[in-house]
Formats: sequence, C-alpha cells, structure tokens
Amino acid sequence: MTTKPKAKKYRIGRTGQAATERPATGDAMQPDAVADEGRTGPDQASIANASGDPAGTRASPKVGGAGPAARPLNPLEAAAQAPHEDGFPKEGFKGTQGAGTLAEDDLTPEQAVEAIRKEGLTGRQLRMARRVAQKHGLATTSDFDAVYQLRRAGIDPFQRANMLDLVGPAADGSGDADQSVHLPQTVVPPQLPANHVYDEADRARSVLEIQKDIARRRRRKLRMLVVRLAFFVFLPTIIAGYYYYNVATPMYATKTEFVIQKADGAGGGGLGSLFAGSGLATSQDSTTVQSYLTSRDAMLRLDQDVGYKAVFSDPEIDAVQRLEDNASNEAAYKLYKKNVKIGFDPTEGIVKMEIVAPTPAASAQFSERLIAYAEERVDNLTQRLREDQMKGSRESYEEAELEMFAAQAEVLRLQEKMGVFDAASDASSLMSQINAFEVQVQEKRLALRQLLDNSRPNKARVDGVRGDIERLETLIGQLRAKLTEAGGENGSLASISGQLRIAQTNLETRTLLMQQALQQLETARIEANKQTRYLELGVRPVAPDEPTYPRAFENTMLAFLIFSGIYLMVSITVSILREQVSS
Repeated sequence: MTTKPKAKKYRIGRTGQAATERPATGDAMQPDAVADEGRTGPDQASIANASGDPAGTRASPKVGGAGPAARPLNPLEAAAQAPHEDGFPKEGFKGTQGAGTLAEDDLTPEQAVEAIRKEGLTGRQLRMARRVAQKHGLATTSDFDAVYQLRRAGIDPFQRANMLDLVGPAADGSGDADQSVHLPQTVVPPQLPANHVYDEADRARSVLEIQKDIARRRRRKLRMLVVRLAFFVFLPTIIAGYYYYNVATPMYATKTEFVIQKADGAGGGGLGSLFAGSGLATSQDSTTVQSYLTSRDAMLRLDQDVGYKAVFSDPEIDAVQRLEDNASNEAAYKLYKKNVKIGFDPTEGIVKMEIVAPTPAASAQFSERLIAYAEERVDNLTQRLREDQMKGSRESYEEAELEMFAAQAEVLRLQEKMGVFDAASDASSLMSQINAFEVQVQEKRLALRQLLDNSRPNKARVDGVRGDIERLETLIGQLRAKLTEAGGENGSLASISGQLRIAQTNLETRTLLMQQALQQLETARIEANKQTRYLELGVRPVAPDEPTYPRAFENTMLAFLIFSGIYLMVSITVSILREQVSS
C-alpha cells in the first residue's frame, strides 16, 4: 500500500537572495503533482533575462555553495548516490552551449544533474524536456538527465516548437535582446513547497517511514484494544467469577415431576377418544397448574403457611440473593420466580418443577406444599362442572321420589277408608260366591221339578225346596247389589275398585318416573367421575445433600460471553456510526 508523501513547506521570499539561497534538500512534491495544480510559465532562462540576471544564474545556485548540514545516509541511500559508470566520457561532449546551460567541462554529469535538480524546475518544464529528448532520440534516465542531455546538445528544452523558432537571434547576440522580456513570466506563489523528484533512496526512506508509522499505529491500536477488553470484558468477568466462587451462598434445589390424569373410561368414540390417555388430553389443565404455581397467589399462600420471606431474609445469605427485612410482596415475588422453575412437556404431559432454597429441608418443604396446592387446584378445576351435571339429575330424582310417595299414600288412604285391601280380590271373591249360589239354585230347581213330576208330590218337601230356592236367589241378589249398587257408606265395590285402580296406576307411574330419574342420576354421577382430575407424582421431592447452585464455572463463562457480546455489539455500532458520519 502506498500513501501520498507529506511535503514540507518552506517560505519563499520575494528578493533574489532568498530565491538564490533556497535550500536544495528536504522533501518536496513531485513535479507531476505541481503541474497538476495549474502552474504554468516560461523557462527559468526567460525569468533570469527578465530580471537582469544573465544565463539564469538566479535560478541556478552554485554547486559548491554552502548548504544545510547533511544528515547521515542509510546504506540504501548511500548506494543510490554513489558514482557509477553511465557510458559517457567525463569531459563531456563538445558543442555549442545554449542560454542557461552549465559548464560541463567543470562539472561531472552527476553534479550537473544535481545542479539542475536544485534549479526548481516545474513539472510542466520537466515533461516538456522529456518529450523533446524523446523526439531527438536521446537516451535519458530521468527528467533532469533529459534537461542535461538537451543542454549538452545545444537544444533549449523549454522552447516551444513553432514557426517563430525559424527566426532566431543572431549568434553574436545582435538580435533583439529584450525578446525574452516580453514572454509570460513565471509567478512563483509564496509559501509553496519546492519541486522535488523522488529517487530510489527517497522512495525507500518514505516506504520505511510509512511502514514504521503503520507498525506504530497498529501497536497503539492493539494496546487500546487490550485496555478496552480488560476494562469492559475481563474485569467484569473476574468480578463475576469472584462472586460465584467466594461470595455466593450455596443453594439447594429439589426436583419433582408429576402428571395430571383424568378418570375417563375406556369407551367412547369420535376424535376425542384418539387423544384419551395422552398429554394432549390434559395439556390445558397442566398449563393452568403451571401458571398457578408461578403466580403471586401461590407465593402468598406459601409465605403464610411456611414463611417464605423469612427463609430468604436470613442474614447468612449473601446480599444479592437475600431479601431485605419487611420486603414487599413484589420483591419477594421476583425472588420467587427466580427460585421456582416449572416446565411443561406437551408431548408427554409431564410437569417438571425445581425449587431452590438456602437449606435442603426448606427446599423439600416448599416442594411438598406446592404439590399440595397443585393437587387442590386440579380438584377445583372440574368441581363446578361436576356439580352442574349432578344438580339437575339429583333434583329430578328427588321430585319423582316425592310424587311416588304421595301416590302410595293415596292408595293407602283409600284402602283404609273403604276397608278394602284389594278391590279386585274382593270382587272376585263375591263373584265366586254368587257363582256357587247360582249352582245351588239350579240344583234346587232340578230337585223341585223332580218332585213335581210325581203324581202325588210331597207338599212339605216341595215347599222346602221352593223356600231354599227363594233364599238362594235373595242371597245372590244381595251379593250382586254389593258389586253394582252404590248403597252404603263407602259406595259400591265397583266404585271402590275404580278409585283404587286409579290410585294404583298413579303409583305405578310415579314409581317408573322415579326409576328413570334414579337412572339419570347414576349416569350423571358416572360422567362427573369421568371429569375428575387427579395429580400423580412421577418423581417425589427428596431433599438434596449437596448444594446445586451456584454453578461457578458455567456462570463465569456465561458472564464472559455476555460481556463479550455487549462489547462487540457496541463496537460494531460505534464503527458504523463513525463511518456514516465521516462519509
């Protein structure tokens, strides 16, 4: 990665002495960068002629002049600046010298190039010299070498090639001496860095400085990262680990598992029978019990029965887990939700409960109490439904039973009033007597006919038979009168039999209704029993003999992950906001 080199700025004076004594060392911008800023102007020779300085001596200080103290060079810079063989003769090439050229007979090529470098040529002039050298086929190693080669060849590297060049000044200088005065003058802006072209040593030095700066920044950023991590992640993690290992009070957990079942018969059809006996059949009841055990009502009942607040207000408990004296119900409820963990598995229908307490005995006691509360709540879930189902059936049965008793009392009253136990039996008895007497009457009449068939019948016997027949007919008439006539206090036997038959029929009807009501009551009782829920323990509460909490290592690692995640999220957020603001 390359970065733009930093340029050191020097103040440029307006006098010729300041321009002449300008230091030749130090970092400067590249010629191309200076040219891109729009600095244009004529060559340095024209400026020197315009100011009255012949041959551009203002812009070209003496090579042997005094300069600033040189700094020690590194091996790479020393190798780059060491003299080397370039294939040119040391005495240079003979030829005419143009305006502004140097005396090559007195200077070596390296010294001449260094003197040209100190002239402060603009980037535009150097590019022009490079193009002119390429046009004339000169082999150059740099833009300054191109200026040097062109001057040795007697070619002005900064003169534009146009038609006016055909008419040049005479060789003896008899031409227009003020021609360069009317050319556009180069305006050197004050306080601008001097033009400088990086060689291999400067580039190596700049790259080395950039690498050192990058390494220094990386070390600084790494130190800051370590400081931030130590302050925001490692220090809180160490504090949390110290608390869990040395300060936290040991807590004991009692685990219990139970399932809620219903007393449902094996019979039944429809879709409801598909889920009978599974966890889905009692999932609503299990969820209700879970919600109740984690409610404020259960916490208040537990506090009233066994003193939940007093157990956790013990001074031996650490300050984080201890309840304050006379703590509010809300504070106790927060601690209750933290220490009472209840989970429900809908696939199996099992409710898992874990109770945490400072002592094993208190943990087991809390578990037993909560199980009793859960069983009571389960019983109360369907109590109203069962009562509603039994109420109507029981009322119907009681009403039918009372009506049956009333009908039976009416039959008994009629029997007692009329002196008849059973009208049908009495009627059948009378009919049998009448039939027997009628048979005797028939026999007597046959005997009377037999006596009358004699020529001389015995009158006494005939009168006796006739008297028997009359008596029997009178008796039969009386018996028939009992059956049909309404004479007497209680009426006829037929009326008595009808009243008794109506009362007995009513009694039979009420008895049948009472039997049906009783059957309905039994059916309702069976359905109510099917709706009964009961709690069955799978794992009974057993007091532990070793503390379950705190889990020091797991909790410390969890704290480390939490603090690391918070730091990471905050760092990402800050980086995004910084990027958005900077853009």
